[in-house]
Formats: sequence, C-alpha cells, structure tokens
Amino acid sequence: MKNKTVVVGMSGGVDSSVAACLLQSQGYDVIGVTMQIWQEEKAFQTENEGGCCGLSAVEDARRVAHQLDIPYYVMNFRKEFQENVIDYFVREYRAGRTPNPCIACNRSVKWESLLHKSIALGADYITTGHYAKIRQLPDGRYTICRSDSLRKDQSYALYNLTQEQLAHTLFPLGEYDKSEVRVMAEQAGLQVAHKPDSQEICFVPDGDYASFIEKETGTQEQPGNFVDLDGRVLGRHKGIGHYTIGQRKGLGVAFGEPVFVVKICPDTNEVVLGRGTDVFTDHLRAEMVNHMAADHFEEGQKVTAKIRYNHEGASAVIRSVGEDFFELDFEQPVRAVTPGQAVVLYDEENVLGGGTIVC
Repeated sequence: MKNKTVVVGMSGGVDSSVAACLLQSQGYDVIGVTMQIWQEEKAFQTENEGGCCGLSAVEDARRVAHQLDIPYYVMNFRKEFQENVIDYFVREYRAGRTPNPCIACNRSVKWESLLHKSIALGADYITTGHYAKIRQLPDGRYTICRSDSLRKDQSYALYNLTQEQLAHTLFPLGEYDKSEVRVMAEQAGLQVAHKPDSQEICFVPDGDYASFIEKETGTQEQPGNFVDLDGRVLGRHKGIGHYTIGQRKGLGVAFGEPVFVVKICPDTNEVVLGRGTDVFTDHLRAEMVNHMAADHFEEGQKVTAKIRYNHEGASAVIRSVGEDFFELDFEQPVRAVTPGQAVVLYDEENVLGGGTIVC
C-alpha cells in the first residue's frame, strides 16, 4: 500500500524540523515547504534568532530537508499573507482593537492556502510544529486538544480551524515537551537543535506596531486625549495604535498614581484610563464564532475560557448564544478582556470553539 504523503510547513525552527523527522520515521512520505510570505527582503531578513518568515528561515529549512533527504519547496503566499494577516492587523489597530495575527495566519494562510496547494500536489495531510493534538470524537467531529506540555500548549491559536482542515492535519509534537524536542533534534543531528524560539510578531520584529502601521498606511497616528471614566481630559496620547487594554507602561505621561488603559475609542480618538480595578470585568461578548468539538454552544453550559494566549483560563458560563455570537459570564472577574483578541472555550482539554471578543 502506498505511504501517505504529508506536507510539512517548515519554518526553519526546531519544532517543524523535528515534526518532519518524526513523520518520516513513522513511514510517511514527507515533503518540506516553506511559505514565502515576507513582503520586502530587507524588512524580513531579521530573524536569525529564530523567526519564521524570513530568508534565513528558508536556508535553515533547506538544510534540514537535505539532511532528511526529503523534497523541499518554497511556495509564494505573499498575496494571501498581505491580505489576510497584514491588512487585517493594520485595520484592527486603526479600529481601536488588538488583533491576533498568528490566529489569522493559521486559518487563512498556513491552512486554507497551504492545504489547498498541498492537496493539489497529491498530499494527504499537512503538518506544522505546533504543540497540540487532534482528536476525532465519537460523533465524527474533529477537535483540537491541549498538548501534553501545558507550558508549550498552542491549542488557543488553532481554535479557528475548520473540520475539513482538521481532517487533513497531523500534529506530531503534541505528546512532547520542548526539551524533548530539542533532544530529538540533537539525536538526529539537525543543525537547528538549539535555535532560539521567535518571540515577536514575525512582520514587526522590533515590536513597534504603531510605526509599522504608519509605514503600511502612509499616514501618521493622530494624537488625542487621555480621559478618565467620566470623560475628563487627563493628558494627550500619541495615537490609539500605541495602546491596548490593560496597558500601564509606555503611556508617556505621569499621572501621580498607577493608571491603566480601560477602553480605546476610535470614533473620538480617545484612550480611557482608570485604576487597576477598572480593568476587570465578569462578562464578554464574542462574534465570528468557530465551532469545533460541537456544532453549537448551549446556554447555561459551563466552560473554561481563555481570553489571550498566555491566559491560564477561567471558569465561565455561556449566558446566551446566537447565530454568530455568544456571551459569557465569568465566575470571577477577569483582567483586560480585549476587543479583537480571541476567546477560546474548553471542555477539559478539548477545544469547543471560540470567537473574537467585541466587548
């Protein structure tokens, strides 16, 4: 019987390299692919310390593919990345929301585009170096599950994948810790065994989102007022793209006491500041819903909700559901519920689904 073929999205890092190595050892015919998504060579040739979308990533991935003796290709996804990730990122910040470009990239580029091209090549599956698991439930639906290493678990960033995408995806690293992956890379003689992980958004390596947005749009951020919860002017801000909910540092103004960003108002170009207690809330509303373990949510259903990637999760109850929204009540107030970020719902280790926070 012909071996199954899997296309591995190779970022040049240790995780995707070991994923390719593991699948090869399991008998799959492995093809390595790096997605060419950088828009300008100079802007993206900056990730020698572990990035995932620049030119040095190609060279590292090519060397690993040569070591494993597998076919290797670079596929052009610049257009898809620009439209679905960069343009989205800019649009959300300009609207006073805080986007998650990695989630957008996973759904629209790494899976939607790469999967279609891979199937056209005759592949059965695609895979990446994500730390997560896929489980098929008794009713036939697929779901993402937390990885065995909760410290590295990346299920949150994958909540938006579709059933079709999950049916054609493998996650070989879900059973391992990062330290084990590095040992496997050493044992396989892979040169990337000790390559550091990337930390920043790949297309904004210096973390200066506001400057990036100004460059993309050709327009400068407009200063406006810091105001308190009653609308009283407290000072001037540099432009709403510099701020996110819960932020304390980098406000650029001394207020005599700790203050935090409570709300961003693009219509009036105001940033609302308050005390630490003002950043907590016991409810949220999410839209643009994706269902995973079940095809719908139930009112009154108890869940664990993660409101950002590094959030541990909080107990909540689904208060109401609609065609493309749900509302949650938290058992205890949570800090910095941020419009534009994802909220992902879990039933123990299974991802039930999630949506984009609107308020």
